[in-house]
Amino acid sequence: MENKILVEISARHVHLSERDLETLFGAGHKLTPKKYLSQPGQFASEEKVTVVGQKGELKFSVLGPVRSKTQVEVSLTEARNLGITVPVRESGDLAGSTGIKLVGPAGSIEISEGVIAAKRHIHLTPADAEKFGLKDKEEVCVKVDSERGVVFCNTVVRVSPSYAAAMHIDTDEANSAGLTGSINGEIVK
Repeated sequence: MENKILVEISARHVHLSERDLETLFGAGHKLTPKKYLSQPGQFASEEKVTVVGQKGELKFSVLGPVRSKTQVEVSLTEARNLGITVPVRESGDLAGSTGIKLVGPAGSIEISEGVIAAKRHIHLTPADAEKFGLKDKEEVCVKVDSERGVVFCNTVVRVSPSYAAAMHIDTDEANSAGLTGSINGEIVK
């Protein structure tokens, strides 16, 4: 059986709620797609925000479309550079996570929670999950061959008809394996 999966690097980014988008960029503002991503309907926008922590600040790309809650995804190194401690969580699991200040061209907001380091994960459609013999929320390991080859364990499988097959790791994880761009990994249980 073919167990190869596309591995993509997910750099730091922000997902904004409609209300927070308008506070940061002005009433009625809509995100301007710059580049469409591998997940259907997802895009990197032209818009950027400044994320301000206790020790520093960094510019973040805003991904679209808007979400029900604002979420900031950082690597653990970026969290340290900002002077914050963040939990490693699945996207959307924000309860009790870290808060931070976001600054845009029209205003700023302070979120009381919503900053996480995204847990590495694999997006699969139900058909892909069946092909790989995997279930939603199952955890697997993914072997990546590179000059600094690694096996990424504790990789959560996320299954939805709205997904496209791809694994997402953050920049710290990519750097540890010496990866740039996209590469194929092998799912091992």
